Amino acid sequence: MGGFLKLENLEIYQLSMETGEKIWTMVDRWDYLSKKTIGTQLIKAADSIAANISEGFGRFHYKEAKQFSYYARGSLFETKTWLTKANKRK
Repeated sequence: MGGFLKLENLEIYQLSMETGEKIWTMVDRWDYLSKKTIGTQLIKAADSIAANISEGFGRFHYKEAKQFSYYARGSLFETKTWLTKANKRK
C-alpha cells in the first residue's frame, strides 16, 4: 500500500489528458482554414490543461502548485471558448 502519490493516478490529470487527445482527433479532421485558425488555438489550450496540472504537481511549494492549478483552470475555460467558437462556425 502506501507510497507516493503519482501524477498519473490523479483523476483530473487523466481526464485532462483524455480531453487533449479527443480534441486532437477532432481537429485533425477539419479543413485547412479551420485547423490553422481555431484548431491550433484549441489544441494548445486543451494540452495546456494537463501541462499545467503536471507542472504544478512537480512544484515543491504549495503556493506554486496552487498557482498552476489556477493556470490549468484558465486553460480549461479557454478550451471551452474555442469549442464554442468552433461549434458556432460549424
